[in-house]
Amino acid sequence: METLVLKKKKNNAKTPVRLSGAEALIRCLVEEGADTLFGYPGGAIMPIYDALYDYGDRLNHILVRHEQGATHAAQGYARATGKTGICFATSGPGATNLITGIADAFLDSTPLLCITGQVISGLLGTDAFQETDVISISKPVTKWNFQITRADEIAPTMARAFYIARSGRPGPVLIDVTKDAQLEECDFVYNKCRSIRSYKPVPVIEEVKLKEAATLINQAKKPFMVFGQGILLSGAKKELKLFIEKSGIPAGATLLGLSALDSDHPLHMGMLGMHGNYAPNVKTNDCDVLIAVGMRFDDRVTGNVKSYAKNAKVIHIEIDDAEIDKIIKTDVAIHADAKEALTKLLPLIKAKTYPEWVAEFEVCKKIENEKIIRKDIYPESGKIRMGEVVNLISEITDDNAVIVSDVGQHQMVTERYYRYSTTNSNITSGGLGTMGFALPASIGAKIGQPHRQVVAIIGDGGFQMTLQELGTIFQYKIPVKIIILNNNFLGMVRQWQQMFFTKRYSFTELVNPEFSKVAESFGITSQKISEREDLKAALNEMMEHEGPYLLDIIVEKEENVFPMVPSGASVSDIRLE
Repeated sequence: METLVLKKKKNNAKTPVRLSGAEALIRCLVEEGADTLFGYPGGAIMPIYDALYDYGDRLNHILVRHEQGATHAAQGYARATGKTGICFATSGPGATNLITGIADAFLDSTPLLCITGQVISGLLGTDAFQETDVISISKPVTKWNFQITRADEIAPTMARAFYIARSGRPGPVLIDVTKDAQLEECDFVYNKCRSIRSYKPVPVIEEVKLKEAATLINQAKKPFMVFGQGILLSGAKKELKLFIEKSGIPAGATLLGLSALDSDHPLHMGMLGMHGNYAPNVKTNDCDVLIAVGMRFDDRVTGNVKSYAKNAKVIHIEIDDAEIDKIIKTDVAIHADAKEALTKLLPLIKAKTYPEWVAEFEVCKKIENEKIIRKDIYPESGKIRMGEVVNLISEITDDNAVIVSDVGQHQMVTERYYRYSTTNSNITSGGLGTMGFALPASIGAKIGQPHRQVVAIIGDGGFQMTLQELGTIFQYKIPVKIIILNNNFLGMVRQWQQMFFTKRYSFTELVNPEFSKVAESFGITSQKISEREDLKAALNEMMEHEGPYLLDIIVEKEENVFPMVPSGASVSDIRLE
């Protein structure tokens, strides 16, 4: 194997090294500082896997059990570390199995580099064995994609791919490499990409817009801030905290914005959205200035846009100008990175407090606490409730674990009742709502953050979509803690059927296997409980266990998640029961 360090000429130009395309690709990963890959080999990507064999001391490859698991694991790794997640798959079904995870990453702005093998270039378009046009298939859900047919295209394409994936608004890129490009030789020199002429990922802030925004903020009587994942992606947690503390403005988080501001901060009013907290939802329509930072006004946040924030002047800080004025018309649009914008706004705003306005939120919090929260986390009788499980997990982990949730009722309960105190602690599928996300994503999160506790909270339906990844956990001894909140239903769909379809439970009841026995067959310690008196001890046992652990908790079968904004309703019409 050639030495990795390329010699440099006296004029600082690197001396090319003659390599196969496959090894050149692996070298690109090393040059970019990659350390972990998730993938599944096959015929069309075999030369790359053969080259990878010699780099085991520098690249940790995790063999998943399904290619979708590779994308979700790479997402979990990226979300937990801030790095670009990397996954490999072969052509045909291998490549198409990546698409769900790529689409998930696209909607949630997660930087991924997906590398797929492809049939030899001479067979392209002939319907050869395991050939699919993955470039056309993935184009709508990638930030950029490209097919490599010559070995000398590999280094510049990979450099560009890394740059595009992680710059500006991050997202997934896909590189499809024909098998002959992997096998032929090229003169390899790697230069990191630092700019692309037609691509400007970081916009230049218009100073006049900052002044306009500051004027609106300083004149406001009832300002409210909503913040999203853009705060986390730009590393602006400190700037967010400084901004709200100086301005005195109450704030609410989107689903993916959670953990950008400590849950117990006195100006954090909770989560927005369909199953968010009562106060930030109803008060959105009472505010006179709405400051939206790093969020895209998703329909789950806005409800009926015709009645959303109609009393407010809207300031939107967003790095992707395609999101500005797409859903909600703005009065001041600041096309900028969130961290840079907040930093420059900070000296322009006045130090203020809004005691009467904040008190209105506190009244709403009290109503929600009395009608919903107490019953959810401190039930006096009946079956175990999801909220009390999540509340106990938050206590046992000192609010400091990385929480990876799947999609459904348990997801909403998890985000409502886990108290986040550390940045990048909330990993879930937002925009696409992908059931099966959590188990493989927890693998990537734990590998990315080996010194933190990683807890996957999953419904019984979503768990069965990717439970094969227990094999990955077993093989690599990944000490994730897995909680199944088991109600034998596709719970969120059942709740809608109960509320809007006269309890016609059409194909939502599940007959489940013994999940604890499934886990034990993979060599994973497990336990099943159904009684409240066993809950705390079981959770403590799970968290104290050194290896992976699965805890199957039988919860109330027809529990509903409230508050709830019915689909198409105004956020003011949020239901408490």
